[in-house]
Amino acid sequence: MKKYVFMIKDLIKKITPSFLINCYYLTWAFLGAVFYRFPSKKLIIVGVTGTNGKSTVVEMIDAILKEAGFKTASSSSICFKIGSKEWPNNLKMTMPGRLKIQKFLRQAVNAECEYAVLEVTSEGIKQFRHRFIDFDAAVFTNITPEHIERHGGFEAYKTAKGELFRSLKNGIKKNTISIVNLDDPNADYFLQFIAEGKFGYKIKDELFTQLPSKEINIVEVKNYQLMPNGSRFTIDGKEFNLNLLGKFNIYNSLAAICFGLSQGINIETCKKGLEKIKEVPGRMEVVIEKPFTAIVDYAHTPAALENVYKTLKTSRLICVLGAAGGGRDKWKRPELGQIAANYCQKIILTDEDPYDENPEQILSEIKKGILTANFQESNLYEILDRKEAIKKAVQIAGAGDTVVITGKGSEPWMCIAKGEKIPWDDRKIVRELSLEVLP
Repeated sequence: MKKYVFMIKDLIKKITPSFLINCYYLTWAFLGAVFYRFPSKKLIIVGVTGTNGKSTVVEMIDAILKEAGFKTASSSSICFKIGSKEWPNNLKMTMPGRLKIQKFLRQAVNAECEYAVLEVTSEGIKQFRHRFIDFDAAVFTNITPEHIERHGGFEAYKTAKGELFRSLKNGIKKNTISIVNLDDPNADYFLQFIAEGKFGYKIKDELFTQLPSKEINIVEVKNYQLMPNGSRFTIDGKEFNLNLLGKFNIYNSLAAICFGLSQGINIETCKKGLEKIKEVPGRMEVVIEKPFTAIVDYAHTPAALENVYKTLKTSRLICVLGAAGGGRDKWKRPELGQIAANYCQKIILTDEDPYDENPEQILSEIKKGILTANFQESNLYEILDRKEAIKKAVQIAGAGDTVVITGKGSEPWMCIAKGEKIPWDDRKIVRELSLEVLP
């Protein structure tokens, strides 16, 4: 029965004119806000958007606010939090639907939260899930090509992200804040939108959008050091020791620090909040430390995958790699393969979320990119069963190697044909397999 419902819904979407679909989305957004009595008016709402880093920035902002003594709620692809209550996001949807998100905000109001931090996606914006939410602040992390087929091009994708910033002026609230990564080539686009206060962050000597300093408050890292167990960086003479790996997590920290400063939270409190974060689930999460390292990460775009591999390239990399089906960004598959070939010593191609596509075809498209990089085929394995692929990685890993499992992070499901979902957790599987394989 479930598969037929899925097929009917898919057919209706294909034959219905887009303006009617948009009217449907907008109507439900409005009805959700009315039914739950416009809860965003009673909260300080922070929206975080961008291609990569959104969930981590949500976690970091939440940590800083909690350190400052505020009661918070947050919603991300990882989990939902209201005060001390936390539960995983099992929706296979980063940004909840129009009714669910309004219900979540009403629950936050009822729990007497002061802030709600929301991960905002381009798909959510396209479906008007952000409408009738009065945002006080918008945060932009970065933007690289993603969901190109869905949006019809990179510019349309960027425009969708920009709608979060545009909504700041359309709300009823004053003292709105925009926060932008100045080292992203598209920073100017996001800075053009109206906000009462504008903050930008950057790392010295990176690409910098030239702006009059009086128009924007700039937070800059001048010295940083990447280490095997995190990073160290300095802002205005204050040294931060982050437990999270990678330069990209310094950028994520800067976004969160900017928001903290915009709320009058001092730099010392920001430091304490960030340094309490030991890990972000499924984001460069170290699952096994000895005799080899096993890391699970959500990276599913070319830019994110390269950032992960760059961070870990000091050791021999054994990489478990796939790509989502369902017609999602087919263009990126050979790019993912080529990036893996440039950094990994062993590559195991496997299923990620095939949906209704032929899994073997997905792997063949990734493989094309691997072979164009003159990767030695004897170091390439194709194992559709994801559990068996992870098992193979664990079996061939030696002391000092790093097994990198990308694409799903902390996601609790694998999506297969006809709308079916299989319970899944890369982290749990690699732990179980390591007990079987390791002496």
